Amino acid sequence: MNLKEILKQLESLADEKVRKQHIKNGARENLYGVKMGDIRTLAKKIKTNHALALELWETENIDARMLAILILNPKELSAVEIEKMVASEQFAWAADWFYNYVVKEYPDKEQFRQKWMNSGDKMLARAGWSLTSGRIARAPEGIDIAAILTRIESEMANEAPEVQWTMNTALAQTGINHPAYRERALAIGEKLGIYRDYPVSKGCTSPFAPIWINEMVRRQG
Repeated sequence: MNLKEILKQLESLADEKVRKQHIKNGARENLYGVKMGDIRTLAKKIKTNHALALELWETENIDARMLAILILNPKELSAVEIEKMVASEQFAWAADWFYNYVVKEYPDKEQFRQKWMNSGDKMLARAGWSLTSGRIARAPEGIDIAAILTRIESEMANEAPEVQWTMNTALAQTGINHPAYRERALAIGEKLGIYRDYPVSKGCTSPFAPIWINEMVRRQG
């Protein structure tokens, strides 16, 4: 299938409820509103097609970009291309898909982490803090956790919501995975109060760092 055929198929899969929900959550109106399951099914049908993925990305259509993420080959992207793509997507859901399927899987992703955290671009910073959160949780050797906590304490309250979300994740992962810093992480979370009143569905854990940390530690036994 070519670009025109793919876009026609995405349009045929449009769901107005999904479209309205995406727009409510910050998506621009260049989208059809295709269900995630339908996008995944279409991606399986197409399989990896890097050239087509780049064409889909350039449309700036949300559904096309999410499909592109699933069919591109991260190894064929240069560091410059990845940075440009991260900065260009403002819808957090699509941005997080790109992070999980592309950035997180990129062999030399560490080159992005501090650069993006200090970039001044909210979407690059969001991804940079996601990389930092991953390091804190899974590969903390060589990073200064105390300095990261100091930065979170001084900067998170004034950051854009897109950046606050992943900074908060870094804060929570510190408290969950590093007992030596747990008390400080809890204190910072209480002091800032970010997501204290965040609505959550029954059975889900609040993103408010102190609640999140304590619940995960409890589960660890």
